[in-house]
Amino acid sequence: MFFGFGLGRKTVKELRKNQGLTAKELAEALKLDTVEILKVDNLKVKDLPEPLRTKLMPVLRGEHLDKIPWL
Repeated sequence: MFFGFGLGRKTVKELRKNQGLTAKELAEALKLDTVEILKVDNLKVKDLPEPLRTKLMPVLRGEHLDKIPWL
């Protein structure tokens, strides 16, 4: 998998900002509380707990945009 090679070294905040999402928008997309996103905002992706990482990664990579029917 070459696409996500350098994502483990970046923080959640960096990747969230690259996608143009606020913490509230990211929390709504994942059906989580905004506080949970803000707690992990300064952590690197490789340091995230596994259940949260599997939820976050498709959104932070931009894969959730592939499911929009009009594109």
